[in-house]
Amino acid sequence: MGTANSRRLDPAREQAILDATLELLTETGFDRMSVDQIAKRAGASKATIYRRWAGKADLVVDLICNRVEIDIPPAPDTGSLRGDLLAALGAICDAIGRRQQLIIGLVSAMLSSPELAGAVRDHMPGRDLSGLAYLLGNAVERGELTGPVDPRALFSVVEALVWRRLIVLGEPVDDAFMAEAVDRVLLPLAKTWSGSMGT
Repeated sequence: MGTANSRRLDPAREQAILDATLELLTETGFDRMSVDQIAKRAGASKATIYRRWAGKADLVVDLICNRVEIDIPPAPDTGSLRGDLLAALGAICDAIGRRQQLIIGLVSAMLSSPELAGAVRDHMPGRDLSGLAYLLGNAVERGELTGPVDPRALFSVVEALVWRRLIVLGEPVDDAFMAEAVDRVLLPLAKTWSGSMGT
């Protein structure tokens, strides 16, 4: 899915439209949000929006993929793999927590709108996992791991744990959750994978 055309708006007007989209997506969800509402809140015309984006799905794709930062924080260096994993998981949970309502609304919208789901998946940039790779590499150098561990595989487990906690169980990603996730899942898994997978 592409934008209606590549014509750029005045940066302040474009930001006002994106801000309005983010607010409405968080407040009402994708399905109940309309271009009319976005235009009204942004103080812009529908024609202005359609000159830049093909519709609300394009707006949301632009917003989520290019404007909303939910990324891996800088790699910690606590001196131990357990400490590094706790710090990294805590930072990830903090980042997700700040956007929790937006993310839950987006997940719901993607389930009900295959068009939106496809657009987001097609345009979502790959996550920068260099921080996770760095802390796993440090653990190898310290002798805590016997070999390398694929950071993408470990991050997939992190995502599954966090999303289950937030969406399925509806419970907070608090200190108790993070300690249990690291001690019972992430640390044992990293050690097992370092000895058997090697990549």
